[in-house]
Amino acid sequence: MIVRIMGEGQVKLSDDRFAELNKLDDELLEEMENGDGPGFRRTLDQLLDAVRRLGEPLPDDALEPSELILPAPDATLEEVRAMLSDDGLIPG
Repeated sequence: MIVRIMGEGQVKLSDDRFAELNKLDDELLEEMENGDGPGFRRTLDQLLDAVRRLGEPLPDDALEPSELILPAPDATLEEVRAMLSDDGLIPG
């Protein structure tokens, strides 16, 4: 699966890595619902770091369709809230 981190680029990520990412996504959703700004920032950083660590960056000139788009590292709670679906940022 191709994941885009807004403002950074794309990463190719194996489907078997999504269990770890879904756990962080669930935490992020809960923190957002509770208005926990510091928790939101910490978990968003952890989620983006996990994508970078577990995935393989695509070259900057690659234009693959992204199956998942994650917010930029400096995104606000309100900006991320606007991106959410019922499942959070990561479906499933």
